[in-house]
Amino acid sequence: MGLIHIDLFTTLDGVAQAPGGPEEDTDGGFAFGGWQAPLIDKVVGGQIDAGMAGMDALLLGRRTYDIFAAYWPHADGAIARLFNRLPKYVASRRTPSLEWAGSTLLGPDAPAAVRGLRDRHANIHVIGSLDFVQTLFAERLFDRLTLWVYPVLLGGGKKVFADGVVPTNLRLIEPVVASPKGAVLQRYALADGTPGVGDMSAVDQKG
Repeated sequence: MGLIHIDLFTTLDGVAQAPGGPEEDTDGGFAFGGWQAPLIDKVVGGQIDAGMAGMDALLLGRRTYDIFAAYWPHADGAIARLFNRLPKYVASRRTPSLEWAGSTLLGPDAPAAVRGLRDRHANIHVIGSLDFVQTLFAERLFDRLTLWVYPVLLGGGKKVFADGVVPTNLRLIEPVVASPKGAVLQRYALADGTPGVGDMSAVDQKG
C-alpha cells in the first residue's frame, strides 16, 4: 500500500498560509505572503530535493494546483521536470478545467478517492493545499507529515492545525535538523491509537 505524505512550511505559531509569494493566498487580508523567502537556505533546499525521491504522484487542493499549473509547465530544472511528468490529482468542490498535463479531478468523495490512490502509487505527496490538508487530518488519511518550522511569528493566517484535527498519535521517524537560518525539519509517521493521559505527580522524578 502506498504512502500519503503531507509536506508543509509553517511558522513557529503554526501559520502555513502563502509561504511562497505575496499573491499566493491573500484570504483574510493576509499581509505576509512570501514569508519563507528570506529564510530559505541551501540546507532546506537540499532537504526538499531529497524528500522528492520516490515521489510518483502529486495530490493537491484546487488553489495550490492553480498556482503550480500557472508556473511549473513553463519552468525548467529538476523539480519542473518531475512535476510535469507526474500524475496530478486535484481535490475541488467544483468541476474545474484542468489544463496541466496528467491532471485528474478526484470527484465528489475525495476521501474515498484518496484511499484508492494508495493502490496505484507508492509515494503520493500533498504540498501546501492547506484547506484540503484539514480534510486529510480529520480523516487520519495520511502516513507521513513533514514540517519545516521557521523562526517567525505571524499572529494570524491559516494554520496547519486548524479545525479539522482529530486526536492522533505521531511518531518522530528521523532526527530533527535545524538549517543555518533556523528552519527546523520535523518528519513524523502516523501512529496507532489516540493520545494517552496520565498524572505527572505520579511520575518518578528520579528517572
